[in-house]
Amino acid sequence: MATRARLVGFNHVALVVGDIEEALEFYGRLFEVKLRGRGPGMAFIDAGDQFIALSEGSSRGRDGHRHIGMVVDDRRAVRRALKEMDVEILPGRGLDFLDPWGNRWQVVEYSEVQFTKAPHVLRGMGLGQLRKSEDALEELRRKGLAPG
Repeated sequence: MATRARLVGFNHVALVVGDIEEALEFYGRLFEVKLRGRGPGMAFIDAGDQFIALSEGSSRGRDGHRHIGMVVDDRRAVRRALKEMDVEILPGRGLDFLDPWGNRWQVVEYSEVQFTKAPHVLRGMGLGQLRKSEDALEELRRKGLAPG
């Protein structure tokens, strides 16, 4: 038996936003948003078998290192939406932006990263056609996490 727990994944990410309704509208313009639930000063957005918890409050402001790495099926669609919304895309080779509350988002495409959803979860999300790039598969194989 292991003496320490192993990290398996993430259940949710919690973010502080200034106003729940404004946040739902903002994120709803970038992503297909399905509300999982609500509470006083809180909203929960489904992300497949995970979720984002939004909490109304005041943030301590920007932090250059704190960020959320969000996996999407189509990064170009997010880039188009950000441009349509006049949201500044931060310099760099990826797709990073700040939401109105100073939360930094790093948007990556499913095909390019090791993060993997189980096939039945992808099917349930209507994304059964998503595949990994050869580079991502090679990273997974080196760790013994993909078929040889």
